[in-house]
Amino acid sequence: MSDDYTITKVRGLMALDSRGNPTVKAIAETYGGGRGTALAPSGASRGGKEVVELRDGGRKWGGKGVSLAIARLNHVVAPKIEGLDSRMQGYIDQVLEIVDGRGDFSFIGGNVATAVSVAVAKAAADTAGLELFEYLGAPGRVVLPTPLLNIINGGVHAGNELDIQEFMIIPVGADTFLDAIRLAVEVYHILKSFLKEKYGPLSVNVGDEGGFAPPMKKTREALEAILQSIRRAGYQPGTDLLLGIDAAGDQLLSDDGVYAVDGLKLTPGELVDYYVSLSDEYPIAYIEDPFAEADVDHFFELTSRLSGKALIVGDDLYCTNPDVLRGLARRQPTNAALLKVNQVGTLSRAIEYAQEAHRLGMAVIVSHRSGDTEDPFIADLAVALSTGLIKTGAPARGERTSKYNRLLEIEYVAGGSAAYAGPRPFPALS
Repeated sequence: MSDDYTITKVRGLMALDSRGNPTVKAIAETYGGGRGTALAPSGASRGGKEVVELRDGGRKWGGKGVSLAIARLNHVVAPKIEGLDSRMQGYIDQVLEIVDGRGDFSFIGGNVATAVSVAVAKAAADTAGLELFEYLGAPGRVVLPTPLLNIINGGVHAGNELDIQEFMIIPVGADTFLDAIRLAVEVYHILKSFLKEKYGPLSVNVGDEGGFAPPMKKTREALEAILQSIRRAGYQPGTDLLLGIDAAGDQLLSDDGVYAVDGLKLTPGELVDYYVSLSDEYPIAYIEDPFAEADVDHFFELTSRLSGKALIVGDDLYCTNPDVLRGLARRQPTNAALLKVNQVGTLSRAIEYAQEAHRLGMAVIVSHRSGDTEDPFIADLAVALSTGLIKTGAPARGERTSKYNRLLEIEYVAGGSAAYAGPRPFPALS
């Protein structure tokens, strides 16, 4: 009955994210007994167009408290949401925008909006007796995404001297998601042994996303270590596993307008050549945020130079905002777009963004944040949207493995209707 989907209760409370910082947890309940719980993640490398996280400031929790955000959830947001039909996701998300009234969620908090929006979707799915990926997606064949696993951390995600923020492996030479995770785990463990043997026991400390943070200085040093580990595991780089990097271009840009990489000071044009040379030397099929978000022309130049060879991915460039994506569509600066729900604040806007990117012929990658939680929501979202790609860190640390474990569960639940995306999202292999 339709009354079963009526939201009877929305509540917020504090939880901890993977960095030990406070975050917002939202719980939504329906008349029919449905319940949804969601936690808002948080990023360290943040785009300038992201919605605003609401933090308390002051001394408690190092200024990162969320008591004000939770108060506004319970006393301002909840009364406007309770009594609505939980299936009306678009309308509920519009209500969140109206209650905020500022266009960037700076009043109620993007962390509040994200948690409430996702919790409502989960409550509706639970009321319907459906898996979340079934509720959010169209019926039909289930596509398990190819994972991008960050196994060496640098930049703001680690305490070493690597300028590039993430070094990823991409297990495309597998027939199932289970096999893909097996390949990745085997390489990850061999890399651990390799690093310990070459750099000592402290080299296998991990960064924010579960990747190792060895005392390396140069990009090629990290790429060579990964290649050696792939081969030692008995696999072929470029066939069984591809490589990817997240440069976090805004973090590389100096005040004088040049990019600092590997001890070099490179102009934007020289940085284009740098990435092209890396892709010539290594099986790199994925380059995320190669430039600062304002440097749109050089995104376009790199995408043109590596057309048909690699996914050039916009993260801070778009901030999961469908309006920003549409505004840049004429120039087509990238051939792929990263999706992080908390960048834009609501599930509806994130889905709109994915649909717009697909309409433009772009690949979409559903992504975690560096300060994430044990909430596996993005696993269901990647399957529901049939993106074929997910980025959620190393196969280590509970906030990362929770997503992989959920995908393994989805593969089991879907049974014969499940397919693994494998190499299909990558231009050179599809």
